[in-house]
Amino acid sequence: MITADQFVELLNRFPRVSSECIPLDAALSRILSEDVVAFENLPEQARSTVDGYAVKAEDTFGASDAIPALLEIIEPVLMGTIPEYTLNPGQAAPIPTGGFLPRGADAVVMVEYTNKAGADSVEITKPVTLLTNVLEKGEDAKSGERLLQSGMRLRFQDIGFLAAAGFPEVTVYRKPKVAILSSGDEVVPIGQKPRSGQIRDANGHALVALVREAGSEPVLFDIVPDNASMLRNALEAALSQSDVTVISGGSSVGARDLMKGAVSDIAGAEILAHGIAIRPGKPTLLANRTGKAIFGLPGHPVSALIVAQAFLVPFLHYLMGTGLQKGPIGHRIDVTLTTSIHSTIGLEEYVRIFIEKKSNGECEAYPIYGKSGMLSTMVKANGILVIPMNVEGFSRGETVQAVQL
Repeated sequence: MITADQFVELLNRFPRVSSECIPLDAALSRILSEDVVAFENLPEQARSTVDGYAVKAEDTFGASDAIPALLEIIEPVLMGTIPEYTLNPGQAAPIPTGGFLPRGADAVVMVEYTNKAGADSVEITKPVTLLTNVLEKGEDAKSGERLLQSGMRLRFQDIGFLAAAGFPEVTVYRKPKVAILSSGDEVVPIGQKPRSGQIRDANGHALVALVREAGSEPVLFDIVPDNASMLRNALEAALSQSDVTVISGGSSVGARDLMKGAVSDIAGAEILAHGIAIRPGKPTLLANRTGKAIFGLPGHPVSALIVAQAFLVPFLHYLMGTGLQKGPIGHRIDVTLTTSIHSTIGLEEYVRIFIEKKSNGECEAYPIYGKSGMLSTMVKANGILVIPMNVEGFSRGETVQAVQL
């Protein structure tokens, strides 16, 4: 049995998935596999950030409501065109937001600080300094500048930035394909009425949802009975169609532990770990077959899903280009415990908790206890508290960090 830290080190050995070029509009939440470098200036010329008048800043010096600066109105700037004329001293050119400044202009006066003085003149009632209300050439992005860095997850604002910079496509890590198998003679499809001693396949469908939420592509296989050759064949088929294979059930130590044997029988497969010093999820298995990971999860739903949250999801993010994070992925917040929580030295423990935000902004955490087969404890929980393996627990009233899910 190895520690959780050692398990993460093993995950770090696997190669990332390959890249693909996709349309920009399909790239939300995808992870860049290479830097994006600007091939032109943004904007290409100086632009106004307000509606008003393009001017020479020195012409507005000392302007006020009592003593406005009087400037000659010349040809207005039209959207979508770069003015071909030059603005001379004493002149002002009407300009819309986003319009390109004419040559000679170095500032823009907002229309709120102007008054028309006849058909061909305008009064400026507030002075401006150099480059006031102006977005300079290349100020948003300069040609040759790195716009976005490899390994970052694209947000909506990143999509807009890339669109403005002229990138109809981007190169991202492709979504890992994750084969999901449930095993056990007692497991039946969810549409089937279980007989005495049988259970519906909750793990398979929960893992499909978790994998999809992690930005990967799940492939749910048929339930595999407790048969060594059938399990081996199912694993080989899953490996041929996926980047990661996840199987739940049959991983506890005992006579019915077929998973380890089935994995060992696959040509080229190497078992890296069979047992992690955690609770729940101690009998988890990890294997490597030609650079593809095989996760063997416990059959109990809570154990399987907590291991998947703590190790599988961060691993899928890692395959797509992020750093490998240990523990459940979520918002980390400080919580105050409403009761003491005890733990066993030597095991890293994952405690389901309910986090309640109080009126003063502080958060309280209530542990949710239940046996490893009780999915209702996962439904009631909105967070996980990780107790390190060298800690006996936490005291009531203690403030600790938790992961909000």
